[in-house]
Amino acid sequence: MDAARDQYEELAELAGSLAHEIKNPLSIIHMNIDLLSEDLVEIDTPSSRRCLPRVDMVRNQCERMEGLLRDFLRYARLRHIDLLPGSLNDQVRQVLDAYQAQADAQKIDLQRYLDPDLPSIRLHSDSLQSALINLIKNALEAMPDGGQLWARTYSNRGGVILDLIDSGSGLDDNTVMHMFEPFYSTKDGGSGLGLPTARKIIEAHGGRISVQSEVGRGTKFSLQFPVPPRLQ
Repeated sequence: MDAARDQYEELAELAGSLAHEIKNPLSIIHMNIDLLSEDLVEIDTPSSRRCLPRVDMVRNQCERMEGLLRDFLRYARLRHIDLLPGSLNDQVRQVLDAYQAQADAQKIDLQRYLDPDLPSIRLHSDSLQSALINLIKNALEAMPDGGQLWARTYSNRGGVILDLIDSGSGLDDNTVMHMFEPFYSTKDGGSGLGLPTARKIIEAHGGRISVQSEVGRGTKFSLQFPVPPRLQ
């Protein structure tokens, strides 16, 4: 078992290094494509105008690959994080506040039911907010014509729980089954690493994430975190 884990970590480190090495020349290609586009605009001939859409296509693919590499590096590097006592409610509030304007523009009602007596948990603010951002962003994207998003926190014998429930388009069983697998995506141009990274972050907090969904009715994500005895 230890040998398998060591091999996995070695492969993960190698993959991360390879992604980093690809990122550097890709950035150079992107920069030169931008310069080439500027040159073609200045030339302004029938031939240069025919080339511009092709240059734009290359630029778009460069940006897509850079985004994929960025997401992959974030996923590959997430191993051990330093956890400090903190409030889950505060993390949820900050992320919801950041998306309030977008929700208002989409006619989405953000409902907050945050338990004022919620016990503290051990958390890493930046990474936990990154996971919450991914989940809330997905929820808003599932409601392009408006709807409701409920954020509810509470505690029980299992620990501290956050439920995120949206009234969006919902997900089919196949998507629910595979959604936490790396590179699985139903979005055009999506990296398929957002939800796997979110799960990895929650698990790095000692927690777990589950999902329930029904097409046409919405989706519920439940995040459960342990409460260390000395923080109860």
